[in-house]
Amino acid sequence: MADSDPRLLSALTTEHFVLQSAINATVSEAGARSTLYMMALSSSLVAVGFLAPSSEALMPFLSIVLPTLFMLGVFTVIRLIDTALEAQQYLAGIARVHSRYRALSPEAAQAFAPHLQRWPETDHEPSLGLGRFMALLGTSATMIACTNNLLAGAGVALLLAQGFHAERTPAVLAGLLAFAVLSVAFYAFERWRFDHMKPRLGQFMPMKSRG
Repeated sequence: MADSDPRLLSALTTEHFVLQSAINATVSEAGARSTLYMMALSSSLVAVGFLAPSSEALMPFLSIVLPTLFMLGVFTVIRLIDTALEAQQYLAGIARVHSRYRALSPEAAQAFAPHLQRWPETDHEPSLGLGRFMALLGTSATMIACTNNLLAGAGVALLLAQGFHAERTPAVLAGLLAFAVLSVAFYAFERWRFDHMKPRLGQFMPMKSRG
């Protein structure tokens, strides 16, 4: 590689810069989408506070707003998972660029040694310190999903209590059950998406994460 075309090295450094910029774009998009959902939820809760004294106006409002917010949350979560997977794909691209950097010289091989880099070139990633299960629980998608699932649980409890005149305790328990079921379903979906992405990341996937 030391005697290769300097245009190739220029292309590699440009690609490295582009990939890093793309990662920054996914982080920015994830933050913007999370903020949009939380702002919509907060605004709706404020409106609920104003309508609370009038049950005749509150229930029709909730019957429209809660499903709309829930669907917005579902779309937000799906896109947040996509941005996380896109960031992983870009990191795998940077790892491939690093592999070419290491071939430049012995000094470059030492400077870009895999154990000094980030995921996926090494398993020493802070987010994986408590295991993959906890790592998935710490994503932006999980945060929004849990909030959205809580919203769905509250909607179920209100529907049973106000629409079907159920007792408060069974209605609350049904809402908690809906929250738990949706949270488990979301985690299974998120894990499936990440597992489905593994083969596309190529040889730079850490060995411990392949299983």
